[in-house]
Amino acid sequence: MDSSDEEINHENEGVMMNQKRKRDRKQKGSKKQVEIPVSESEEEEEEDLIDRIEEEEEDRDEEEEDTDEEEEDTDEDHEEDEDGDEEEEEEEEEEEEEADVAFSTLGLSQPTMNAIRDIGFANMTQVQARAIPQLLKRKNVLGIAGTGSGKTLALLIPAVELLYKKKFSSHNGTGVVVICPTRELAMQTHAAAKDLLKYHTQTLGLVMDGAARRGEAERLVKGVNLLIATPGRLLDHLQNTKGFIYKNLKCLIVDEADRMLEENFEEQMKQIIKLLPKEKIKKIKNGQKITILVRTTALFSATQTTKVEDIAHLLFKSIPVYVNVGDGRSESTVEGLQLGYCIVPSARRFILLYSFLKRNLSKKVMVFFSSCCSVKYHLELLRHLHVDCFDIHGKQNQQKRTSTFSDFCEAEKGILLCTDVAARGLDIPAVDWIVQYDPPDEPKEFIHRVGRTAHGENANGNALLFLIPEELQFLQFLKAAKVPLKEYAFDEKKLTKVQSQLEGVVAKNYYLNMSAKEAYRSYILAYNSHSMKEIFNVHKLDLQAVATSFCFSGPPKINLAPDSSKSKFRKKSCKN
Repeated sequence: MDSSDEEINHENEGVMMNQKRKRDRKQKGSKKQVEIPVSESEEEEEEDLIDRIEEEEEDRDEEEEDTDEEEEDTDEDHEEDEDGDEEEEEEEEEEEEEADVAFSTLGLSQPTMNAIRDIGFANMTQVQARAIPQLLKRKNVLGIAGTGSGKTLALLIPAVELLYKKKFSSHNGTGVVVICPTRELAMQTHAAAKDLLKYHTQTLGLVMDGAARRGEAERLVKGVNLLIATPGRLLDHLQNTKGFIYKNLKCLIVDEADRMLEENFEEQMKQIIKLLPKEKIKKIKNGQKITILVRTTALFSATQTTKVEDIAHLLFKSIPVYVNVGDGRSESTVEGLQLGYCIVPSARRFILLYSFLKRNLSKKVMVFFSSCCSVKYHLELLRHLHVDCFDIHGKQNQQKRTSTFSDFCEAEKGILLCTDVAARGLDIPAVDWIVQYDPPDEPKEFIHRVGRTAHGENANGNALLFLIPEELQFLQFLKAAKVPLKEYAFDEKKLTKVQSQLEGVVAKNYYLNMSAKEAYRSYILAYNSHSMKEIFNVHKLDLQAVATSFCFSGPPKINLAPDSSKSKFRKKSCKN
């Protein structure tokens, strides 16, 4: 080969390398090597996972700058596209300006402004800027907003102002009812309302399933102006608590309506609406029939489904103001999140989880499991490994769940093992990592789970999804749902080598062994009841590998019926 051929080849190689770099910069979901150390000595040498993600962010920013420079070189050839981009930028600027509107512009009462100041907020989020003015005007509002959007204050501020302006006192009874689907969301909403009412004289109450009913009834009879409730307990008090005054109700708020329907509260909601004062009444004045607005209604949901529309038709007698903070967004998840997944052989799942948690003991981490049995077992197993954890699941009593929730919220660091009972509505501050150890039932559940991190403006968080090789098709559905994910790799050699020791512990410890069997069984039953059976096919599971992940040397002998119906499986398995 002569020198001219060599020069041409070098030039071609250079062009190809430049093209490859450009493709790599544009490619989403690129694979990153995430190294998890095995021992303490390696921890000093190895790079922290958080540091690596921060470096990836810096690399991505540099790549975006390079891309911007390339786009500047081609501006003259794309004038029409540039005009379109300018319009999009203007829309984005308008949204940013809307989100920067100060609470002081709303004309709120001084007690409410003092409370907002104490909470530490100056400007409104998008949903607050859009919903609060409408609710202050006593308009009905139908809102679509996810967790972390600021919708709780968007609902409560107008409610508090309404009670203040109407001069409600205890003898007037209940003026505003806020219905929440879960006890945890009800407690969080109650805490937020308590902060807002700090400088007001109006009374606040909480009624929910699992709490002492007699004490609730006594407080209702004395007079609760702002009532936070779960559907079942509210219906109980409406039907059975004598002296509960709700005839003066001025506003009904339904939060997380989609979750309400998922929890099968639809029939209870219909009964509640029938018992509460009507939205409008007709009267004859000066010989003419006139319609008087008695109460306003606000309904918020993270998603808009047919069932949500049905409940909206039931709630609203007039067309509500529609508020959708998702307008103009290109992605479904919260901004500020770093979303990733790792492909891990089924047998190595727990070892990777343990190695990851051991590395992040100084962080705040939530780990999601598919059943309460799995939560209980992994809690016990991790404690054997000297990794302390919190746990929340549906089999716990109310007092336990309340105290755990409070302790984890107040902790500067900690690991919370949970089922989807904690996936929505709980505003747990400063969660660094969401680990989805067991995949969610569908993409929207993934979004609900990761909503626990990156709350508020300029917040950052990380989410990690565990997938076995057979589940990779799930990524296509996440992509279709506009959930951007990148792959994290891990070094097998650097995982903690404790598998044989753990199998020995589980084999010898009777109670841990029984717990492991229940968790193993529940995992398979939950897998069989998965809604996306074409991906999560129980018949394709390697039961030996699954058993290894639960620290068995071989599949335990348990009662399984893989061909049973979904409903039967759900009854048998440990529920969330």
